[in-house]
Amino acid sequence: MRILVLGGTVFLSRAVAAAAVARGHDVTCAARGVSGTVPDGATLVRWDRSEAVPAELTDTEFDAVVDVSRIPSQVRAAVAAFPRAHWTFVSTVNVYADTATVGGTPATLPLLDPVETDEDPASGPEVYGAMKVACENIVRAGTTAALVIRPGLIVGPGDPSGRFTYWPARFAEAADDGLPVLVPEPVDDPVQLVDVRDLAEWVVTAAEQGTTGDFDGVSRPVPRSELLAGVAEGVGADPELVAVAPDVLAEHEVAQWAGPRSIPFWVAGLVDGGFMTHDVTSSLAAGLRIRPFADTARDTLAWLRATPDAKVTGLTRAEEQEVLAAVRG
Repeated sequence: MRILVLGGTVFLSRAVAAAAVARGHDVTCAARGVSGTVPDGATLVRWDRSEAVPAELTDTEFDAVVDVSRIPSQVRAAVAAFPRAHWTFVSTVNVYADTATVGGTPATLPLLDPVETDEDPASGPEVYGAMKVACENIVRAGTTAALVIRPGLIVGPGDPSGRFTYWPARFAEAADDGLPVLVPEPVDDPVQLVDVRDLAEWVVTAAEQGTTGDFDGVSRPVPRSELLAGVAEGVGADPELVAVAPDVLAEHEVAQWAGPRSIPFWVAGLVDGGFMTHDVTSSLAAGLRIRPFADTARDTLAWLRATPDAKVTGLTRAEEQEVLAAVRG
């Protein structure tokens, strides 16, 4: 197949291009080429998507297109240029207006109203999600074979967010220094994520099979304790885990989700209970495969060690131990 990846130089889009090349497809990546490199075996066509589609692309008949953009005008221009290809648009679970319903699916959860703007969605996940809704609508209206995949937290080697990477890095530190690791209560709150390589493989499989429809791209919901056990196994650590209540963490100015002095991938006070409880039965039936969390943790740690400037967000080890000392008295 001739596959066009709009991007191909960073994280998910690069993983998609690499997976497609590995399967023997003819892969073209269209990107500015300033954020990274395309995988070996892929061809880079330089394209700033604020400008017209290069003739080098429009003169080629692509069998499949993969787009991860959040800018509606960019998506509209690409759809107009390649309407006959199988389209995979990578959206986000932030498109859902209902984050309270446990076990929701793309067929049952309402979406945010679409927002048509080219402004950077710095105002938060709702604007980002609403822009993605607009992009989804453009893809469905302008193509004959549209697949929309809505990932949650994408993790694994190459992760630019530093959220999941905090955990294998922290467990590895604990294996070295023997000190405990702070975890938020309740430890069995549900979580969902997806390894970037599993998502990429699914995108390529879907293109090969001509899959259409709307799907969530995450694992089944699992207790956080199960995820942490997988991290411990993957990095070869068995630290003492000290669970601390959210109100106590707030007293010590520990934030949620990401950023300095936070516990990454913890969202108890930020979203409703349905945010990480999506029913992904249809996604698994459509070809999504989820590798063991231990494998993701092991490979993420290896990437971190080989990439000294990789981002890791969250509490420093010293900050964490200060909080634990205060909590334990």
